[in-house]
Amino acid sequence: MAILKNIPKVDKVLECEGIKSLLAAYPRPLVVNAVRSSLEALRAAALRGELGVEAFAERSVVERITRELETVNAPKLKRLVNGTGVVVHTNLGRSPLAESVGKALNEAAFGYSNLEFDLDKGERGSRYSHVESIICELTGAEAALVVNNNAAAVLLALSSLAPGKEVVVSRGELVEIGGSFRIPDVMRQSGAVLKEVGATNRTHPRDYADAINQETALLLKVHCSNFAVVGFTAEVSAAELVGLGLEHSLPVMADVGSGNLVELTGLLGCHEPTVQEFVRAGVDVITFSGDKLLGGPQAGIIVGKTSLLAPMKKHPLLRAVRIDKLTLAALEGTLRIYRDERRALKEIPTLRMLTASPAVLSRTAKAMLRRLRRGIPATVRLSLTEGFSQVGGGALPLLELPTTLIAVKVNDMPAQDIEATLRGCPVPVIGRIYKGTFLLDPRTILSDDLPPLIAALQALGTCQAQE
Repeated sequence: MAILKNIPKVDKVLECEGIKSLLAAYPRPLVVNAVRSSLEALRAAALRGELGVEAFAERSVVERITRELETVNAPKLKRLVNGTGVVVHTNLGRSPLAESVGKALNEAAFGYSNLEFDLDKGERGSRYSHVESIICELTGAEAALVVNNNAAAVLLALSSLAPGKEVVVSRGELVEIGGSFRIPDVMRQSGAVLKEVGATNRTHPRDYADAINQETALLLKVHCSNFAVVGFTAEVSAAELVGLGLEHSLPVMADVGSGNLVELTGLLGCHEPTVQEFVRAGVDVITFSGDKLLGGPQAGIIVGKTSLLAPMKKHPLLRAVRIDKLTLAALEGTLRIYRDERRALKEIPTLRMLTASPAVLSRTAKAMLRRLRRGIPATVRLSLTEGFSQVGGGALPLLELPTTLIAVKVNDMPAQDIEATLRGCPVPVIGRIYKGTFLLDPRTILSDDLPPLIAALQALGTCQAQE
């Protein structure tokens, strides 16, 4: 094609004045790669007949290369605005940390610390000691250990308690968590042998009792945090399982998932068990997450009897799943807030968002609407509508939290195009589409999110005007 003759050579492009300024700002290999990929994109578009001669002008080529460099050099992990209304959104980083945790993170990240140094004895110490005492204080457990996530906590516990032995668990509790990661898979990797009992919807104490034999090492209970079985159901409580364990001299372990430390029944209108409940029931080993309802960083926490956790602290697998210094700093900072439950409900974003009342959210939405309207073009029309938020993160799957939503419309622009435009902003805005309308939920929009949200809505109006 004759138009291909207009595509300049790489060396000629590198001599352009505009490219010279880019070479001063970016590493040369990065610029050269951007030139080559941009020219290749021009060639492909020309072959499809999508370009005119003006696209090959020096200014146009330099602008294309500049955009390519900015895209390539931009951070891949970036902040965004969560307007979905899903509080513990796994795809969006789960729980944001409390602001007060920032100081501890900065000190751990930008200086040296006593990560594995005992300041009292002047010798090597344990990284796990920094949070063990406060975890025990909050939960009432004898001992505690932290690893990098709850799947690792379950894997470590099973590897230590039941290698090559049978673990009895209800068929209705063989859950699958995010990323198609299943409890049976974790058990298989640990070397434990799965012994399913009961039916999907009903399991009784006698089902566990009948399965116990000389090969049984552990009784396991898994909290079904990411789904619910309703109707004709029956399950064995933690207390009943502990009684059975005592009768047969077997330890009982519970994976309680979300790591709830606050009684939320009165605030949410439904019950989500706390870690403390399982400790009081006498469960020997309990595992849970640090970044779901707990509202901290990604972590797996193990609490329970000292005699059972001691071997875990010496297990070879522990080093492979150990927690890093930044996570430790964030976890300790979060746990300290829990010493005052009233403070926790106010300062930990996850708890604050979950427990916000419909009246508060209505006022928030109206105030947000007024501020947004002052800063955006008239072509972007905003209105309020009633709806529901979700907990997310595999917790309380049936709970719908009443909220006031902000509907976003731009003339005849389809909701899918609105979603794509806002998602493509420098600070992406993520919402949801319901019945053909793009919606933003103020429940999960933080106060610092308003400036980038306004900028995104301005870009949306500009985009529509250009069309």
